[in-house]
Amino acid sequence: MKKLIAALVTGLFATSVFAAGHAAAPAATPAAAPAAADTPAPKVNKTKAKKAKAKKVKKAAETKAASAAK
Repeated sequence: MKKLIAALVTGLFATSVFAAGHAAAPAATPAAAPAAADTPAPKVNKTKAKKAKAKKVKKAAETKAASAAK
């Protein structure tokens, strides 16, 4: 039981040291925030996305079948 508690405390300590050692990304300046809000989000063409995904799946299946045939 003592070993379990020691391991948990050690893990907690290591996590806190790791988090303290890695500084968070700097916050965006207030002047940059409105410019980002004014920009419209890019439109996603669902048909193209579906075709691209189908193409990747087909290629992966062909590759898998080719390696299985060897």
